[in-house]
Amino acid sequence: MTISVTVVGAGLGGLTLARVLHVHGIAVTIYEAEPSAHDRAQGGQLDVHEHDGQQALAAAGLTDAFRAIIHEGGDATRALDRNGNVLLDQPGDGRRPEVLRGDLRRILIDSLPAGTIRWGRKLTGARLLGGGRHELTFTDGSAVETELLVGADGAWSKVRPLVSDAVPAYVGVSFVETYLHDADRRFPATAAAVGAGGMFALEPGKGITAHREPAGVLHAYIQLMRPAAWFAEIDFNDAATARTRIAAEFDGWTPALTALITDSDTAPVLRTINALPVGHRWTRTPGVTLLGDAAHLSPPAGDGANLAMLDGAELGEAIAARPGDIENALAPYEAAMFSRSEVAAVDAHSVLDLCLGERAPSSLVDFLGAAA
Repeated sequence: MTISVTVVGAGLGGLTLARVLHVHGIAVTIYEAEPSAHDRAQGGQLDVHEHDGQQALAAAGLTDAFRAIIHEGGDATRALDRNGNVLLDQPGDGRRPEVLRGDLRRILIDSLPAGTIRWGRKLTGARLLGGGRHELTFTDGSAVETELLVGADGAWSKVRPLVSDAVPAYVGVSFVETYLHDADRRFPATAAAVGAGGMFALEPGKGITAHREPAGVLHAYIQLMRPAAWFAEIDFNDAATARTRIAAEFDGWTPALTALITDSDTAPVLRTINALPVGHRWTRTPGVTLLGDAAHLSPPAGDGANLAMLDGAELGEAIAARPGDIENALAPYEAAMFSRSEVAAVDAHSVLDLCLGERAPSSLVDFLGAAA
């Protein structure tokens, strides 16, 4: 007996699930709101961990394709103070190779048969039909029925309400995303401050972090521990005003760092940081499950994409092992996912405190030094 699987969301987790199912000969359809694979930028670099992300890619048969997109040296880490003085400088060791999220998504998409992903299908809702089947409705007025529904649709999942009443809550921190292009030529002091990989310049309640990407791109996240209402008063549609307002929070910092704000080649983009409750879980609900941020959204700490891919790989293998007994395949998948995601969520909140808590930057420097 075989089962067809419906996935909502063509992020890394949903794509990994689809790829593993395809390897095992199981039909899968992904519905994705974006009009195409190239509709928007896919974020910055990811460090892909050996024990989860790399394991998932191995299960998907994509290890060689993954190794071909690694940004060599991108896993270097440094910490600076507000004056640009180096507090910590660690070269990369290759254990957590860095890749661009867009490149990783591309190799997953390219590994799937044409037509697997139905682009431009934005979900408006899902409802139980009975017997473990569900109906999905889309903004274009269409509807489909599912045998097995997997919500891989991120923080504001439309599938999650089928299994849980939990909703993400603001954690008190927001990031402002910026880019500098051709930085080695145009902003050599800033490029030197960032170094070869990731850079953290932190103080209690605020920080400037950046990562070097290929082709001389510096991708920054300006971190501020402020109420949501504080950010709501800033007009991010007015890029110049927004840059000035955010830069004012870093008055007195070296221009080598504040250039990541004031000279951004892109309009600053607000990224509010939200999280589901630590230990979020649900009772087994026939015909539906979740993975990735839809299941266990946490503050960014380097684990989100890795966990989503491992969720996808393990769910795919569980389904393949018991295609005729899907409920008994989903139960152990969820139990393992609940356990590891709770540990990761606790760690993510701890990392946020290391970066922006009252002991920053010493807390992060000590942590990174001990982990080396």
